[in-house]
Amino acid sequence: MELEEGLRVRLAADLRLAGSVTAAGGSAVEAGAAAGFLSLAAGCEGTVERVDEHVREQGPEAREYERLTSLLDSFGAHMPPASRRQAEEQVAALEPAWAAWQQDRRRVTVRVRFDNGLVLGDASADVFTPAP
Repeated sequence: MELEEGLRVRLAADLRLAGSVTAAGGSAVEAGAAAGFLSLAAGCEGTVERVDEHVREQGPEAREYERLTSLLDSFGAHMPPASRRQAEEQVAALEPAWAAWQQDRRRVTVRVRFDNGLVLGDASADVFTPAP
């Protein structure tokens, strides 16, 4: 589901938020200060204020997979059999890294202002569904 600014959404799962605390003005609270945690119940509704798309950089294994498959596609028929077999083995070994990058290369986060005034930023878009 594609989220966009202004869309009414509903929290699809219970969330427990914990982590560092930063004052609204931007100055960080001293390190080690306890802030507790906040729980949000599934079903809370709000409005999407911002959508951010993060593209994960391709790692060296995924780049090498892409390079070798391109090489095989272009010149594989003309390569000596031993060289082609070696390149195919390397491609097979790099395939899990390529598949992992393909699956996780795009991550979408949102900033949602809930109806009770709470603002949740940098939340995964996957935890929201459109509100009726």
